[in-house]
Amino acid sequence: MCQLLGLNCATPTDATFSFTGFCQRGGKTDHHADGWGIAFFEGKGLRLFVDHQSAADSPMAAFLQGYPLKSRNIIAHVRKATIGEVSLENAHPFVRELWGRQWVFAHNGDLKDYFPPLHSHFRPVGTTDSERAFCWLMQELHKSHAALPDVAELTLTLRELVPQVRRFGTFNFLLSNGEALWAHCSTKLHWLVRQHPFAPATLMDQDWTVNFADLNQPGDRAAVVVTTPLTRNEQWTAFEPNELKVFVDGLPLAA
Repeated sequence: MCQLLGLNCATPTDATFSFTGFCQRGGKTDHHADGWGIAFFEGKGLRLFVDHQSAADSPMAAFLQGYPLKSRNIIAHVRKATIGEVSLENAHPFVRELWGRQWVFAHNGDLKDYFPPLHSHFRPVGTTDSERAFCWLMQELHKSHAALPDVAELTLTLRELVPQVRRFGTFNFLLSNGEALWAHCSTKLHWLVRQHPFAPATLMDQDWTVNFADLNQPGDRAAVVVTTPLTRNEQWTAFEPNELKVFVDGLPLAA
């Protein structure tokens, strides 16, 4: 299985600490060595970095750990290939345009024999079940709304669509349009909110402790979503099976 990392923040935030620990799982402390990727929203713009090398050994991943980019919405992924070969086009996150906005998606799990009917505008480039699921979600959102709805309405539509994919297998995913971060758990996903008063945190996968009180202002806040907790001394909350949560400005919205 792959691993997911998402951040949704009240103010532009860099993911250096979380991303550094996360990268160790891409071939060093875990076996997810079949590619990686990370996407940073900047307004309506997007910086996307993907690589078919392992995150633990990738020079690009090392560069990003030393060159922090600030964003309010970030999605990262380390891959263990199960469906689709190890190649650049199969590296998550995937990106599509809808309603004049960039959408980013990353998936953990297997969808068996999943080949949904897809129209011409949303077609996969690679050969993964994950990209096919993303294309289908984008297609169905487009069919359901003539223009970009608000976050609450999008969430209602996703709650109707997700079970139609989930019945084919494990469907843990992160999705963002730069305004919100949607996270769905089939089997395993965890989250926390870092906010004032900030405290130190120590990575699970690397000997590194950061005191967030030294780095943040009282108005800063970040929701972090990850497959397996990244830190050993923070209070992580496990998602319920088949739970869909949406985060805006660093906080989960009420269901």
